[in-house]
Amino acid sequence: MKNLKFLLLVVAMVSTVAAKPMNVVFILADDLGWSDITLYGTTELYETPNLERLAKRGMTFTQAYAASPICSPTRASILTGRSPARTGFTAPSGHKKNEVLLKPELKESGAPYKSMQLHSVSRLDTQYKTLGKMLKNRGYSTGHFGKWHLGWEPYSALEHGFDIDIPHHSGPGPSGGFVAPWKYDNLKANYPKEHIEDRMSEEALTWLKSVPDDKPFFMNYWQFSVHAPFDAKVELIEKYRSKIDPDSPQRSAIYAAMVESMDDSVGTLLDAVDAAGIADNTVIIFFSDNGGNMYNLPEGVPQTSNAPLRGGKSTLYEGGLRVPCVVVWPGVTEPGSRSDEIIQSMDFYPTLMSMLNIPMPKDYAVDGIDITPALKGGALDRTDIVSYFPHFSKGVPDWIPPAVTIRSGDWKLIRMFYEGENNAHRYMLYNLKEDIGETKNLASNYPEKVQMLDRKIEDYLKETQAFVPPPNPHFDPKQYAPEKYGISTRKIRKQKASTPKNKGSKIDGWQAGGTCSISKGEDMLVIKSSGRDPYITLRGLAKTEGGPFTVSLRMRAPGSQEGTVYYNEPASGACTASFALNGESEWQEVKTQIAETSINGLRLDPSRAAGTVEIDWIRLLDQSGTLIKEWNF
Repeated sequence: MKNLKFLLLVVAMVSTVAAKPMNVVFILADDLGWSDITLYGTTELYETPNLERLAKRGMTFTQAYAASPICSPTRASILTGRSPARTGFTAPSGHKKNEVLLKPELKESGAPYKSMQLHSVSRLDTQYKTLGKMLKNRGYSTGHFGKWHLGWEPYSALEHGFDIDIPHHSGPGPSGGFVAPWKYDNLKANYPKEHIEDRMSEEALTWLKSVPDDKPFFMNYWQFSVHAPFDAKVELIEKYRSKIDPDSPQRSAIYAAMVESMDDSVGTLLDAVDAAGIADNTVIIFFSDNGGNMYNLPEGVPQTSNAPLRGGKSTLYEGGLRVPCVVVWPGVTEPGSRSDEIIQSMDFYPTLMSMLNIPMPKDYAVDGIDITPALKGGALDRTDIVSYFPHFSKGVPDWIPPAVTIRSGDWKLIRMFYEGENNAHRYMLYNLKEDIGETKNLASNYPEKVQMLDRKIEDYLKETQAFVPPPNPHFDPKQYAPEKYGISTRKIRKQKASTPKNKGSKIDGWQAGGTCSISKGEDMLVIKSSGRDPYITLRGLAKTEGGPFTVSLRMRAPGSQEGTVYYNEPASGACTASFALNGESEWQEVKTQIAETSINGLRLDPSRAAGTVEIDWIRLLDQSGTLIKEWNF
């Protein structure tokens, strides 16, 4: 009898250990493209060794999709299991402090457009049964770290089931930049030039140590990386400067440095999980909220490329929707495995609920599916995924009017609302197996395929009760210019911004432009900048031979960002050289090389940070180091 009691006790203890709930670490990168990491063989510049470590522990998905090509809608889909079509959260509106919308609304459209425009939901309604709430109710300790972008209080992470929320901010990117000083009310740097991902990792690990040993945890680590503004650790920028291939579409040292810091934070979390001895009991998910942002010019060139995919963030092409994904589920995913199954961000909700043995809430519709069969190496019983983006994104190349897309097997159909004749829709059809770059529109070749997929789109919009924009009653055919679709207007805005605000004012030949003004201080040039795009340009520089040249200057500026020198007229992104700024208050001497034999113009973009920039002198030297020209303010 004693032996029987002992045996039953052992069985009970083993059952208790086996039944211990899995911990969950959800790492969500921001704007990280499918080609921005080394797991898919599409980059020779970026280094992501910690994501390689993660992949060796679990499964890499080659066809993972964000619910939206924009951040906030995808974030909402992860927490709710619902698509943007159902939630109405279809645009990145979670940072708007004075616009609280829980249901989408119509807004006026200009005469050139065939579709009305929508005001997206701007807050994640607290009525949703979010993952934070569901796991917390199941006894989990819950912590959110990093970007939120789903609404300020009373719609913050704290109202969605998380015990802690750092930095408790709903802005679209890191406030003040990635390198301290930041602009958070409740988060100050522990040391000069502290990187925000280093700090978020530290905060997450401090919280992790506070979780009782007998409680499971849900860590929601949503990185700020690699969203704008574009700045990074100076030493990493210099590291990648020597690796740049000018003929590669990925040639920004700043962005490469940002990718490495993102990857470093993943490594920090992996090390902590290992050190705590909980690796065998911890699920780790790595995902990105949308495709890569390839439309800013941090160094005069697009910061990245999503090739071989077409388009990027804010577009319904593959570059805007297909994202990196790794899932580590000990005992479920085979280490080092890969899956070609099609998954979407809404799938994590029902999958976690199922695998953690948490009952789904009653009368709560979800649009994702349980992808456990795929995690185990099998196939999914899935036919289609749909992405709904009823907005104009005229600031980016490859933009299209308000649209919805369906991926069905190898086929992908994009419906552009009312862009055909007599308010009919217009379509683009691609076979992704044969044409991953979406270069050949096959809609006219396969009309039956278009009709079949379009019916599925219509059924989906009805089932999710999507708020679909109606035709624009103010549409004027005379102003309609579909040939401008896909053409970015951002360059036009930049050209307008380059017009100096104080055309009549010159100091030693230098003139202010963009978002700044200049004045003569005591033995210095003083630049007052509101941020974004300040610069000074030299007017009337005669053509100068003797290159390659060196431009050096003594200055002090806010923000540990990069400065840029444009050379030759007219200024263009193809003629740039950069220099690093340490962001400290003391004077620093910086220089950069211009690999040209002659120049006929100079423009200096000192720093994108708001504040005051002071320049003591600027010097132009030839290849032998001889001083050609000096501006000693």
